[in-house]
Amino acid sequence: MAKYLVIVESPAKVKTIKKFLGKNYEVAASNGHVRDLPKSSMGIDMEHDYEPKYITIRGKGDILANLRKEVKKADKVYLATDPDREGEAISWHLAAALKLDPKKTSRITFNEITKNAVKESLKNPREINMGLVDAQQTRRILDRMVGYSISPLLWQKVKRGLSAGRVQSVALRLICDREDEINAFVPKEYWTLDALFDIKGEKKPLVAKFYGTKKEKMEIGSEEELSKIKEALKKADYKVSEVKKGERVKKSPRPFTTSTLQQEASKALNFPISKTMRIAQQLYEGVEIKGQGTVGMITYLRTDSIRISDEAAAMAESYISENYGDKYVGEKATAAKSNANVQDAHEAIRPTDIARTPAMVKDSLSRDQFRLYQLIWKRFVASRMSPAVYETTSVKIDAGEYRFTVAASKVSFDGFMSVYTEEDDEKATGNNIARDIDTDTKLTFKEFDGKQHFTQPPAHFTEASLVRTLEELGIGRPSTYVPTISTILARRYIVKEEKNLYVTELGEVVNAIMKKAFPSIVDVNFTANIEVLLDDIEAGTINWKTVVRNFYPDLESAVEVAVKELEKVQIADEVTDEICEFCGRNMVVKYGAYGKFLACPGFPDCKNAKPYLEKIGVKCPKCGKEVVIKKTKKGRKFYACEAGPECDYMSWKKPEANGADTDNN
Repeated sequence: MAKYLVIVESPAKVKTIKKFLGKNYEVAASNGHVRDLPKSSMGIDMEHDYEPKYITIRGKGDILANLRKEVKKADKVYLATDPDREGEAISWHLAAALKLDPKKTSRITFNEITKNAVKESLKNPREINMGLVDAQQTRRILDRMVGYSISPLLWQKVKRGLSAGRVQSVALRLICDREDEINAFVPKEYWTLDALFDIKGEKKPLVAKFYGTKKEKMEIGSEEELSKIKEALKKADYKVSEVKKGERVKKSPRPFTTSTLQQEASKALNFPISKTMRIAQQLYEGVEIKGQGTVGMITYLRTDSIRISDEAAAMAESYISENYGDKYVGEKATAAKSNANVQDAHEAIRPTDIARTPAMVKDSLSRDQFRLYQLIWKRFVASRMSPAVYETTSVKIDAGEYRFTVAASKVSFDGFMSVYTEEDDEKATGNNIARDIDTDTKLTFKEFDGKQHFTQPPAHFTEASLVRTLEELGIGRPSTYVPTISTILARRYIVKEEKNLYVTELGEVVNAIMKKAFPSIVDVNFTANIEVLLDDIEAGTINWKTVVRNFYPDLESAVEVAVKELEKVQIADEVTDEICEFCGRNMVVKYGAYGKFLACPGFPDCKNAKPYLEKIGVKCPKCGKEVVIKKTKKGRKFYACEAGPECDYMSWKKPEANGADTDNN
């Protein structure tokens, strides 16, 4: 009997896939990439037309040795890495590293880890797609050129340990530009004016908002203007001049892409985008479900497509019809056109089996897995359902030359909202009018409610809003959002407080250097155009080396100029109140591989260093000293007394000033 070897990326997939295949199939994992450019050098042969020099990644020797043993036993090898550019490149590297015979090797892909999908992929093997491989190679080479050309310059001009990147530098610029907008923002005063009316038979007053004159909308810019309007309205008669009833349709949401999943999980579940991707990966690779074994719960998690397979759409239609009724089944128009930049190779993120409801699997999933799966399941079901319909009422109330308006809506058909609502949907139903108003309704003026406001600056970026902006600008792809943001956080170019991202002094310095010396690298349009070129490489309409040949000479020239012309920048360390017990100097905050620590500025004469303990402004309930943030070896945050271990106070929850603990999740 013939023997077959299926090679996947992740060991977690091995168990899931193995149970779908017969005894003559062996499944093994490569544990991600097995070859890459060397860390010690650029790894690109500039003199031989930018040929990359790939080497075996350190630590992957044993994995490759085991795979070679399995290859020798097999009559046929199937490369089943992830269904995207990165996965295609891993298959190509495996074929080279394992010296696989092309006649005995095939590439297979599946968008979900289910029995049908895996079996179907084996019926449709293909060759490695070099368009996908070359697109990934080009991204890797361009990123390496930028990183290894500019990072040493930053080390020389600012400080060691810094880095620049083709996409990370643009992300940093976006955050810096937003910070500049916020700092330059001048608040503008404005006022709102509500009029409250009593209506016979109604307990609650009717609240109408000032619109302007009967001819045009008007802004109230000052208290003086407000006073003039109120004075003019003192003797006015208030009359309902128009009542319009209508209908508003709210379209069902689209199923999740990587970006929209990250954004919604941040908003609804308070997940950082890295956590969302980690948990989604677990759901994709397979979870042990009681009575079913290991099951792939969702389709592939790195996608910018909103396409749904015909089979999944039919299953959804049947499920919705049976559980909600035919009128809740949506039209196929919900699968709207994709953006021009979208790679439509696979589907949107959806459950692999719509009949596997969140309630059915809750006991088999961790709390976070359940919450994310429920979000994905509800969003997918909602995407295949009918739109929600609102009854709308618009009322105009005239008084002399001025006009007030009342707008209200209530849900007349919940449609997809019977399954899935966002925060904005909930708020939209809150302005209902429970009374019948017409032009004969008598209004009795009660009082004015005038309020002063100031225009607000643009909001600071959050991880989710930065991802949305990067996607809208065509920068990066689903697989790049997490590493991009993680890198600029790790380099301390930005910090995250609550959910907001703030630029550090170091980030400002690096961004200023990049804008001055490498304007094209941090140019949004240039970076977005690179993404278009990568798409062209994938499609086979442009040679990948053409892109590299046009890119590197300009970069090399810019680096040479920057080395000569840029001045060295000194960034002072943050000084603390902590006194060095050996020499009496104020200790400063330094950054190491494991985060912040305190060091004596007298180094190397004084080598004193100690852990940096971040105070939270709360006194220890046991001894009265300060409570500080600490971390376990695995990185989990907890709260403890600064006097520890002498004082043993500790809490997983953030303590309040009154001694109570608050849930910090």
